[in-house]
Amino acid sequence: MTNLKYQPIAHNHEAFIARASKRAGFADAYAALELEYQLANQMLKARTRAGLTQDAVANLMGTTKSAISRLETSGKHAPSIATLKRYAAAVGCDLQVKLVPRKAGIA
Repeated sequence: MTNLKYQPIAHNHEAFIARASKRAGFADAYAALELEYQLANQMLKARTRAGLTQDAVANLMGTTKSAISRLETSGKHAPSIATLKRYAAAVGCDLQVKLVPRKAGIA
């Protein structure tokens, strides 16, 4: 992207999980939202790779920075497939959704 005047905030997801997992009840709460956390993490990585701010993505999508912030905050908002496709396009990605068979013995 062009000369952006912002410094992205570094986020080490693995280090965050390692610190947070020491708290009581974290494992169950995280497991309940794991898919949402994975999606949010992928979105943040894609936006960072694209060198875009939330404002820039919002402009590309024709929405507001606060809407992008909500999209990138796991567990607070369940975006539609159409919205995820627009976000993916804005950050130079394609959206892929797949269903994966469960392993034997997992309900």
